[in-house]
Amino acid sequence: MFRHFQRYLLTGVITIIPILVTVFVFDFFLRQLSNFGKPTVRAMAMSVRDFSPDLARWMLEVPWLQSLLAILFTITALYLLGWVVSIMVGRRLLSLLEALVERIPLVTKVYGSTKQLVQAFQKKPGDLQRVVLIEFPHREMKAVGFVTETMKDEVSGIELAAVYVPTTPNPTSGYLEIVPKERLVSLDWTIDEAMTFIISGGTVSPGRIRYTRPAADAAGAATTPTAPSDMSAPPPPSQPMPGSSAP
Repeated sequence: MFRHFQRYLLTGVITIIPILVTVFVFDFFLRQLSNFGKPTVRAMAMSVRDFSPDLARWMLEVPWLQSLLAILFTITALYLLGWVVSIMVGRRLLSLLEALVERIPLVTKVYGSTKQLVQAFQKKPGDLQRVVLIEFPHREMKAVGFVTETMKDEVSGIELAAVYVPTTPNPTSGYLEIVPKERLVSLDWTIDEAMTFIISGGTVSPGRIRYTRPAADAAGAATTPTAPSDMSAPPPPSQPMPGSSAP
């Protein structure tokens, strides 16, 4: 009896966890949208109070109606913002705003870094695939990462890639690794597939993965130039002293 109770209880917990996580995520985003729009809803209620007191009272005293109007207003505002930024006038206004932000010492660091990270996910990193596997945290393990930039070692000429490795289940935090391009394993996953894989802890995957590099890439990596060594050649063997017998 207790064994059946324990088994069904565990099954119920396993079933409810994905539902609770989904509800938590959507509840968080909906709350944020609602919080952004509530001041505007209150201002609208105050403006219509004179000719429609009942409507104003509903907007102020009915929680679900206030939240619904706030979410709709925020989504509409985000849509209009995207439309305005896409036209010439909006781009000029955005440039003026960014010029103003750049004069604020601490804010410009946060804004600039965040903007560069978002833009990095919008452009293709040269001839590389966006989603890759890297040897992390050591050579016997691999982690899913996103190539954000490519560069070259000024000493050896080796081509490198900046790879962002998100953490699970919160992909907004992670690690930034600089990896030689020949050490990367390119995946044909989309960004959405990779993000779903990371957030779900690997339980939701595309069902395919290339864990090792193709033989052609491995052969090419063997011919890649390495950094020059600063160590001088070993000294020649010492000569026996005059008058002494050689061993």
